[in-house]
Amino acid sequence: MSVTKQNSTEKHSPGKKWLTEEQKVAYERDGAIVIKGVFKDWVETLRAGFDKVLNDPGEHGRENVTGTETGRFFEDYCNWQRIPEFKRWIEESPGAAIVGEATGSERVQVFHEHILVKEPGTSKATPWHQDLPYYCVEGDQTGSYWIPLDPITPENALQVVLGSHRWPKLIRPSKWSTNASWYKEDSHFMEMPNIDCGDFEIMIPEMELGDALLFNFKTVHGAPGNQTMNRRRAFSTRFMGDDVRYIDRGGATSPPFDGINLNTGDRMREDWFPVVWRR
Repeated sequence: MSVTKQNSTEKHSPGKKWLTEEQKVAYERDGAIVIKGVFKDWVETLRAGFDKVLNDPGEHGRENVTGTETGRFFEDYCNWQRIPEFKRWIEESPGAAIVGEATGSERVQVFHEHILVKEPGTSKATPWHQDLPYYCVEGDQTGSYWIPLDPITPENALQVVLGSHRWPKLIRPSKWSTNASWYKEDSHFMEMPNIDCGDFEIMIPEMELGDALLFNFKTVHGAPGNQTMNRRRAFSTRFMGDDVRYIDRGGATSPPFDGINLNTGDRMREDWFPVVWRR
């Protein structure tokens, strides 16, 4: 798929076009695209925010390496309102505008941000999964960024299953350490197929610093451990477009958003999830 290089110093002004028509078609068809160079000037800013979270994790900070596994796989999310660098990226970068273009939305809200680091020699993989079943939202006009903050290789890059956002049912969400169901009632979900059987088109993106992988909340994705000699830091932010609504999934979601006080079908509240772009 073709990509275009944009001027990363320009804010997300309403008149700016960030995506080609081919990219928009590819996003709808495949559920994922690579955008080249657009966040090059943001890498150092995001690294600074990343370090602040590592030095002072939030309430959701979690170490994922256990038992006989090696290395370190740390993640944390929902810190953007206390980390100025992340807040600036959400409000001033073209990230939200690009999601608006990719999804055809008139308005875009921020859902949350997420940091992940796999230190050298980390054996823990990120299992194949969809994000949406873990979330308290439903909808098709969604966009999640994966932005590497260190050079990546095919051996430690995030991988996506093209077209999986159009599967007829959502995949059963599970707890990665035990594969136990995330929710008590999960009969409406489907089991994850064998992604590695050769029947699916898997994209392993070739990315440089400043590039971004953008994918739908329903797109199946996963990542190997990090057996390279270098850190693998990645910054993510999830944005919501016009058709996204709250859903009660019958249990605590991830992130939990306790006290949200919404009913299934309600638009997501703007005081918690601000509108950061309008067409």
